[in-house]
Amino acid sequence: MKPLKEKISVTIDADLLQELKKQAEKDDRSLSQYINLVLRKHIEKEKED
Repeated sequence: MKPLKEKISVTIDADLLQELKKQAEKDDRSLSQYINLVLRKHIEKEKED
């Protein structure tokens, strides 16, 4: 079963948003999917420390 998704609203610096969009396109993912991936990797890394 897929994990439940929730919608949130965040404010992101314009330059960071542009870079996220570029990286998402490069990785052939939607912006939302890419942000989820980046956050998940960050959380996993933090748990290791």
